[in-house]
Amino acid sequence: MLIEKIQTLFRKRSLKKSASTRPTGLCPISRIRSAVTFIDVEDTSFDVCKKAIQAFYRDNGIKGEIFFFDFRKIGDKERLITSITNTILKKDLNWYGKPAKEKVDLLLQGEPDLFISLINKDDFPIEFIAKTSTAHFKIGRRQLPGNTFDLVIKDPADKPYSEAEVFGEVVRFIDKIQ
Repeated sequence: MLIEKIQTLFRKRSLKKSASTRPTGLCPISRIRSAVTFIDVEDTSFDVCKKAIQAFYRDNGIKGEIFFFDFRKIGDKERLITSITNTILKKDLNWYGKPAKEKVDLLLQGEPDLFISLINKDDFPIEFIAKTSTAHFKIGRRQLPGNTFDLVIKDPADKPYSEAEVFGEVVRFIDKIQ
């Protein structure tokens, strides 16, 4: 109980210190030149989703990066299925859940126009990254405190979406924005 309160205090202080103050809002695809997308490797559609994101970037002339959250316990016989450079592992988080500075700097370099989180959690690591991002347009699956995302694609009540399905919906909405 006490540890959770201390973690919350450190998280709030960290967000206050690092959060972007740049205004955000809906942005048409014609004004998006760079993007960053976060996906969870534990999602069953991980590989399909990654290919769809890459195709979207390529088809729209967007310089894009894909970053992965991989908080699984990896055994001695297992290997990472993503690049270590673009992957945030459990060991990259400090004791209260903040990603290492080197990872955050890598994630935020280039100041992308579009930030997409396909992660279906509202854990502190994605909250920290989303709030520190200086992107003009932010999309997520769950709204974070302070209305971080400009567009939220929620799963229907009767069926959870895979990341690939959510990304399809994201593309559908982005295409409608003028």
